[in-house]
Amino acid sequence: MARVLYPGSFDPVTHGHLDIISRAAALFDTVVIGVYDAPPKHLLFTTDERTGMVEQAVKHLPNVEVKPYVGLTVEFARKVGAQALVRGLRMSSDFEREFEMAMMNKNLAPDIELVSLMASLEYQFLSSSLVKEVFSLGGYIDNLVPKHVSAAMKKKLRVVKEVGSLEKRSAQETLREREKLINESARESARKKG
Repeated sequence: MARVLYPGSFDPVTHGHLDIISRAAALFDTVVIGVYDAPPKHLLFTTDERTGMVEQAVKHLPNVEVKPYVGLTVEFARKVGAQALVRGLRMSSDFEREFEMAMMNKNLAPDIELVSLMASLEYQFLSSSLVKEVFSLGGYIDNLVPKHVSAAMKKKLRVVKEVGSLEKRSAQETLREREKLINESARESARKKG
């Protein structure tokens, strides 16, 4: 029974990810989607939020499981009983990074194979980072992510803007208070001299 792991941060899950997931689900008995808990990059969504969005996006695929994880990917692959890692490849820039990771994983776990699936033509340009960047600048992303992901991103952006507004207001209030203290101190000094 072929069981594979498709790891990633999925921040957020895109149609490109879902393309790889559905194709892997057609090739293997079980596909475990590993949602990496702490990647070395800025995350928009929490691990629980990312896991939930992926679960909702793949609920129509009976042989796909979604699990969060932390630590080495190959150790997680062993933990879930995966014989191989599945990775999606876009342009040549992906190949170099994926090749480095594949060689390191092979060094760490020679028993775990790597299966690379070429991204479909319409998703060659698509990445979570690019989706977040375009979205943060007000661009249209509804054709790049599932509807529930787009809705979650819109909600998250509203919260981020509100928090930013509060932080900005708080910073402005702090500056006003500081300016007030400086002015009072200057007046007091002037009174003492006069």
